[in-house]
Order: sequence, then structure tokens, then C-alpha cells
Amino acid sequence: MNTPKHNSNKSIPISKKLHPKNLHKNGYDFSALVKSYPSLSSFVKPNKFGNLSIDFANADAVKTLNTALLKHYYSINHWDIPKGALCPPIPGRVDYIHYVADLLEVNENARRSANKNINKLNTSSVINMLDIGTGANGIYPLLACQIYGWHCVGSDINIASLDNVNGIICSNPDLKGSLSLRKQNKRDNIFKGVIKAGESYDVSVCNPPFHSSPEEALKGSQRKVTNLARNRSGKAQTNASQTKLDASVSLNFGGQAAELWCNGGERLFLKKMINESKDFSNQCRWFTSLVSKADNVKIAIKQIKKLGATEVKEIKMEQGNKITRIIAWTFVS
Repeated sequence: MNTPKHNSNKSIPISKKLHPKNLHKNGYDFSALVKSYPSLSSFVKPNKFGNLSIDFANADAVKTLNTALLKHYYSINHWDIPKGALCPPIPGRVDYIHYVADLLEVNENARRSANKNINKLNTSSVINMLDIGTGANGIYPLLACQIYGWHCVGSDINIASLDNVNGIICSNPDLKGSLSLRKQNKRDNIFKGVIKAGESYDVSVCNPPFHSSPEEALKGSQRKVTNLARNRSGKAQTNASQTKLDASVSLNFGGQAAELWCNGGERLFLKKMINESKDFSNQCRWFTSLVSKADNVKIAIKQIKKLGATEVKEIKMEQGNKITRIIAWTFVS
């Protein structure tokens, strides 16, 4: 039997459309990653094209890849998440942080050009970022701290998620002075109870739960895994394997409900966030959020404008055939 030849030094581009500053725009260098994190080696093998890769339908493989990426590129050690927690795609999460950085830089340059005497909300030279719903992975503040040296606060309603992120912070002493965590005690609140009196933030980020029920979230997970299997084999799952898949996804769904779904889904979550942002317009310069469903963008922007925002932006992020949108708004003139 002929074994397919592979080039261990060849990186397969994830997408040419990732942010220009994204370190992953040229793909994964698996040889370098394995050298930094040897545990990844058990998941790496040549794919049907002869290039080193992993099985992206394998949750353990993806989590191990994330651990390796965070260690190799961002000096984050011992990153881990509980079984069933949301495992984020690192390149896409990095893109969000870069686009937010662009937003703040452009805004600051415009501010200086317009009036050198105008006061910033945050008079410190350090950027302060708030992550709404940081989850058990804590990915946005972790990346923001390591890439740009920002000071970050991560909030969540799930104490177990915060405990997990705290464990990551404890394993990385450099993060202790720049990343702190806060529990949101009321499910219906977004900023209330998290932003304290007298505090100011340059930006808030959020990846809202976009499903409206556990059943919808489960079906979404099943579709994702099925599509990955189809892309790998070129055909759909058989009925027998689909039954096994259903059970596996059910177990992986676990107890991390807040990461995947909320009553009313993404649309209602965004509505609450936008309404509440008006109350904190003097404490946060820019509010931002990912929006997965295109129909929700127009509705959200219309609501933001009604509340009197001085500027609203829609930023498109592309990774392969997937388009994700960031909406950003400010009440600062």
C-alpha cells in the first residue's frame, strides 16, 4: 500500500480573508505546534490531500489544537475547558479582537483630528475591555491581554465557567494584573451589576447565545458535526452512525446552556443589550457584539439609531464561506 506523501512544513491557508494582522491567515503549522505542545501529535496525521491536519469533528482534537495555538502564539499555558463547554475557533476569535482594535484606533485618530482638547471616557493610556458572557474558555479577554496588552474584565452568569477561567489565569501569572472576572447574578441583566460606578471602558465585546432553546441548540450542534463528517468523507452519515452522533452530541452539550441558548435567542439578547447600553453610555465608549444571523443586523441597527447613538458600524468578518458580522455603536459625540 502506498502511503500518501505529506509536507510537514506546508501550511494550508484557512482563509485569505482573515484580518491582515491575524497570525493564522496562512494556516496551521502543525510541525511547530506539535513541537510547542507534544500532546497534539496523537491527533495530527496526513489528510486525503497529503497535508498534516486533524479531525475537526473530534472535540478532543479541536480542544488540543486550541491549547497548542494559545501556547505557541500567545504564551497562554494550560488552557482547558470542561467537557461540554463551547470550544471556540481561535482564528475567528482573533479576528474579532483585531477588528475591535481597528475600531478604537480609527475612532481615536478621528477624535484627535477633530478636537485635541476633547476628553476621553478613559483617560488612561491602557485600553479597558469588558467581555459579556466570557464562558468557560475566556477566549476574548485572554487574546486581548496577550495581543494588545489591554486590561480586561470577563463576566458570566455561570460560576463554574468563571472558576475555569480563573484557573487559567492562575496558571499564567502575567494575566493576574490585567484580567479579572465578575459574576452576573441576574439572568435578565447584561451590563447592570457588572459595570461598577465610576468605571469606564473603551469597548465591550460579546458573542451572544444565538439559539432560543436547548432543542434548537442541540440540532445546531448535530448539523455542525454532520457537516464536518460529510466534508471529511464526501457523503452524509448513515442512519446507524447518526444515532451514535445524536448521543455523542447530547453528551457534549453538557450544562453550558448560557453559551448556546437563551429565551428569545440572539434577537432578544441583542435587544436587551442595546436597550441597556444606553444606561451606560457615559461609562463605555464603544459597544460591540457578534451577530450570527444577517436578519438580526438590520433590526439591531434600527433599534440602536432609535436610542440616539451617534455612530453605528457593521463590520463583516469572513472565514472561508462563513460570514460573521460585528455591530458596533457609541453614544459619545
